[in-house]
Amino acid sequence: MRIRISAWALVFGMLAAPQAWATNYEIDQAHSTVGFSIRHLFSKTQGWFRQVQGTFVYVAGQPDQWTAEATMQVESIDTNVADRDKHLRSADFFDVEKFPTLTFKSTQVTDVDGNKAKLHGVLTMRGIEKPVILDLVAHGEGKDPWGNQRSGFTATGKLSRKDFGLEWNKALETGEFLVGDEVEITLEIEGIAK
Repeated sequence: MRIRISAWALVFGMLAAPQAWATNYEIDQAHSTVGFSIRHLFSKTQGWFRQVQGTFVYVAGQPDQWTAEATMQVESIDTNVADRDKHLRSADFFDVEKFPTLTFKSTQVTDVDGNKAKLHGVLTMRGIEKPVILDLVAHGEGKDPWGNQRSGFTATGKLSRKDFGLEWNKALETGEFLVGDEVEITLEIEGIAK
């Protein structure tokens, strides 16, 4: 009898205890942006990948369970200049015919400080895989006015385009080059629970 009571007490205790369940989110493309910025001559040019699909997992207060993966369609690159976008899709840069997508898959989360952390992952561009680290800010989760569960985050980072085989450039009279090497990345991602 004592064993049965203990078993029932355990069951009721588990039901009563608050659980931190992982929520799987699908990236809401209408409310997400994948942007980049790179030096051109004496200023910076900005651009976006307009088509991004992916998922992420968020558990409030448990960053060890946070994961993310995404695919960007290179064809959707947009810098507000059609000729430049066409050049970026060419073999000089992204070579969209051979490498139509960019992918990112997280590997771990470190340096957690409240809602901030370092998101480590692998970025694949032009068939080349390289580790990247993004500064992550998780904005939490909640329901929208229509009852959908949503969550979002901002991630920023820097990478070398040459590391991924994007080496095209032109020399200037000053000895500098037309296009910089360092690319600044800004992701504004909102997801809807699946």
